[in-house]
Amino acid sequence: MNSDWQRGKLVRWNNDRGFGFIQPEDQSREIFLHISDVDRAKRSPCVGDIILYQTTPGKQGKPRACHAKIQGATAPKVTLQFNPVSVSLVVKVVLLALLPLIGSIHLTLTQRNPIPLLLYPAMSGITFIVYHEDKFRAKERRWRIPEQQLHFFELCGGWLGAYVAQQLIRHKSNKPSYQREFFAIVAIHLVGWTVWFISQAR
Repeated sequence: MNSDWQRGKLVRWNNDRGFGFIQPEDQSREIFLHISDVDRAKRSPCVGDIILYQTTPGKQGKPRACHAKIQGATAPKVTLQFNPVSVSLVVKVVLLALLPLIGSIHLTLTQRNPIPLLLYPAMSGITFIVYHEDKFRAKERRWRIPEQQLHFFELCGGWLGAYVAQQLIRHKSNKPSYQREFFAIVAIHLVGWTVWFISQAR
């Protein structure tokens, strides 16, 4: 590893994949930089940042940056604003929760199976926290929680908590592709309960 500190400008950065390239001050060949090699105590890098770094051999012997620091970076003051809880939101949440709630109570009383009754609130609480963390990371421009991981929490029963988080902190609520997958997961749960109720009525 080259222990001499070098200086350059970040000219390319892929925030989703967490890597980019530094143009050294001497205009030599661009240096690869990965997010894991950046001191993110202040914030994540972005194009235009001046980077102080050392180098280490990378793939095929090409040098890559390590122990990188963003010159002049200051830690941003990040706060999340919550939208007020409206009557409309409460009504929507109650309507969405009604079918799973009735089904979960029925399972608990008739088949002594409390798992759904415990799983839905627990997973909703966890999913809300995960949404909040992802929103906070987005504000701080830090490494994000993968969308498929968010969907996994929703599929495991946390979709109601996800819906509440979407409305209160406005996270993932304006991304059509994400919303399509989210409501597909909601439909899976609601249709599943509907089919179960029909089978019980026969």
